[in-house]
Amino acid sequence: MSMNQNSTSLLSRSVLVLNTNYAPMDICSAKRAICLYYNEKVDILESYKEDVHSPSVTLSLPSIVRLKDFVKHHKMDVILTRRNLLVRDNYECQYCGSKKSPLTMDHVKPKNQGGPDTWENLVAACQSCNRKKGNRTPEQAKMPLKKVPRKPNKIHYFQQFISDHQVSWKPYLFMESF
Repeated sequence: MSMNQNSTSLLSRSVLVLNTNYAPMDICSAKRAICLYYNEKVDILESYKEDVHSPSVTLSLPSIVRLKDFVKHHKMDVILTRRNLLVRDNYECQYCGSKKSPLTMDHVKPKNQGGPDTWENLVAACQSCNRKKGNRTPEQAKMPLKKVPRKPNKIHYFQQFISDHQVSWKPYLFMESF
């Protein structure tokens, strides 16, 4: 596939991956979904409006793919990473609501007070609020949180990826009927 700036951003677009029973499993890049398709690992169920091209092939950009072989997959946990935390917190400081970059990860109960690295103890914070709060709890710093941090489940996590481009994902994520 030829790579210009437009196709590079297209290939990084999110694709919903379903198990053979249509259960949501993962989100991958369009580039990964295309590789899975050409390796005959998935069927493309839904596509975006855009196409990607190689010298000899034109393919509609996948939006939803379904695995051809069932994968035993019981875990509905979302892995705690910086990116996943920012997605959970909608790329917004949980103290002041700012969406200015760069955002940091802040321990609600500071590490020096025994605060763990868990979904329930980490929030996105702008650098200014993180510095202001310092090694104190939100109560000690008089900086209340916008919302109580919770561990997301995978369905809620996937739902946060839906934009105008991913309306076709909604039935698979229990957001509307087929």
